[in-house]
Amino acid sequence: MTDAAGLSEDLSRQADLWAAASVRPHHLGHRERLRDRALRGGIEALPDYELLEMHLFRSIPRGDVKPLAKALLTRFGSLAGVLGATVAELRTVKGVGEAVALDLKLLHHTALRIGREQVARRTVITSWAQLLDYVKVALAHEAREQFRVLFLDKKNQLIADEVQNHGTVDHAPVYPREVMRRALELSASAIILVHNHPSGDPTPSTTDVDMTRQVIEAGRALRITVHDHLVVGRDGVASFKALGLM
Repeated sequence: MTDAAGLSEDLSRQADLWAAASVRPHHLGHRERLRDRALRGGIEALPDYELLEMHLFRSIPRGDVKPLAKALLTRFGSLAGVLGATVAELRTVKGVGEAVALDLKLLHHTALRIGREQVARRTVITSWAQLLDYVKVALAHEAREQFRVLFLDKKNQLIADEVQNHGTVDHAPVYPREVMRRALELSASAIILVHNHPSGDPTPSTTDVDMTRQVIEAGRALRITVHDHLVVGRDGVASFKALGLM
């Protein structure tokens, strides 16, 4: 009986081992299935976390990256938030090393350059939707205030997009004379002011309004037009012109 009981126990243990060996981790084959689904249904049909997963496949050659993709989206709120985060911010997420953070920033800057090209090839005033998309990608998720100026030629085509100043979480100093000096150097006929509100709310402040008026006055004497001032936040883009503030 003892031998029979021992044999039965051995057989049961062996059966358990065979069963365990036959169960594959759920993520095995997931990459191939996701790639196939993207090819069949179109990449545009993928939800954000799967799109991010597919990008992470290149940074992390093996393993299940779905939890990391979801963790990034939870931490930064959206795909745009993930790409707009700094390298230091990205590395606060468990599983994100230097290589992953760099790859995500490369994707962000690729999107920025594509957006800038789309704006630069056309008259800015008639490609307003592309301009708004571009400034949102550039600034909506910046952790500090950043003041930029878009310099335009006589045809209102983009000459340059330059960062004039970085600031704190709620202030970036602006010097109207410096803005106009740079406009003269570039032979710009008009400018569009752009800055972000890291709080997320793009509503212009009293300080924003006062500063804009100073820049307009500085440009008037030089016959340089200020077409608009755009304030960018995660909640949208506010236009001074549309709001009747200039």
